[in-house]
Amino acid sequence: MDVKIEIDKGSGFCFGVVKAINKAEEELSKDGILYCLGDIVHNSNEVDRLGSKGLITIDREKMKSLNNVKLLLRAHGEPPQTYEIAKENNIEIIDATCPVVIKLQQKIKKVFDLTDSSSTIIIIFGKNGHAEVNGLVGQTNGTAIVVETEDDLHNIDFSKDIYLFSQTTKSLDHFKSVIDIIKNRMEPTAKFTYFDTICRLVANRMSAIRDFATSHDIVFFVSDKKSSNGKVLFNECLSVNKSTFFINDKTDVHISMIKNASSIGICGATSTPKWQMEEVASQIKNLL
Repeated sequence: MDVKIEIDKGSGFCFGVVKAINKAEEELSKDGILYCLGDIVHNSNEVDRLGSKGLITIDREKMKSLNNVKLLLRAHGEPPQTYEIAKENNIEIIDATCPVVIKLQQKIKKVFDLTDSSSTIIIIFGKNGHAEVNGLVGQTNGTAIVVETEDDLHNIDFSKDIYLFSQTTKSLDHFKSVIDIIKNRMEPTAKFTYFDTICRLVANRMSAIRDFATSHDIVFFVSDKKSSNGKVLFNECLSVNKSTFFINDKTDVHISMIKNASSIGICGATSTPKWQMEEVASQIKNLL
């Protein structure tokens, strides 16, 4: 029996991650060594691949002890403090912050500079502690309130003016739900302003990946467990196809998973490299 094996054309790195990796490879080809603040992408296999070329991943504490080196800032973006440390330590910044994230940071900074914090609340809908969110909160000197779920809205003072932003990779439907709740709870004397800052290239993948998952008997979703976007997109697949497997790489594929399938789909997160999905496809062909 011929088994159809298809890699989702819409899966894989978003353009922000592609830009960051291209910059990293360009710098490594010149100098052979480059530091990166945090994992360049939430994918251990890709981090290891670039590590073998000379990319050294560091944390903020390590950055403080570095001097006279080149440092890549990944697509997620960074708070102003990072740039200040770099200037003090004569660190050359290779800035790969995603253009969508830069625009969002600028919007938040503008609102923060033009409003009075005693009568205004800036809310960021996103994942607490996420690299992008840390960079966004940094635009407000740490005063913005991060909201992950509707439950987090219980502690908000709705008598104050509220400005709402969103992490670029959040669900559009979930964001709309948060908007509706805030609208309904606002005091009549207070003003509510929200900015739809969700990246459409990422948001549109949710409906596209559901369509892809429904068109196959079995789906292998390739992603690192550290990827927030991976968890979201995997659940989108699972919601329409219960035979969806979350795998880290080709070694997680076994013959028992695929022996009754006539159509197998392979897809992944915005942090999943194409080469990794291609390896999974090759593994499936070998097993069959």
